[in-house]
Amino acid sequence: MEREAQAMKLIIAIINYDDANAVTQNLSRNGFSSTRLSTTGGFLLAGNVTLLTGVQDDQVQQAIDLIRECSHSRKQMVPALTEMSYGFMPVMPVEVTVGGATVFVVDVERFERL
Repeated sequence: MEREAQAMKLIIAIINYDDANAVTQNLSRNGFSSTRLSTTGGFLLAGNVTLLTGVQDDQVQQAIDLIRECSHSRKQMVPALTEMSYGFMPVMPVEVTVGGATVFVVDVERFERL
């Protein structure tokens, strides 16, 4: 008798580099495996980590909650260049919000562990 496969989802979580170890450990402690990719954000050109995690359909919210527990937004001062006359460009620090997580959940058509 064949068993019907449960629907799978792929969670793609883009998180701040500073939160990456805590997030991966939290997922692992709770039975989720993930693949970690080093990535760079486009806005601040800062280091990020993109985690790929395959989960059963009914585990999506639990995995997102675990990511949320360790992905914290915070304020950070970053240099912003301003152009003034004569080509002089002093560095003016600007406060921005960094951290947190951007999470995508997509359907998985097929999954095989080889």
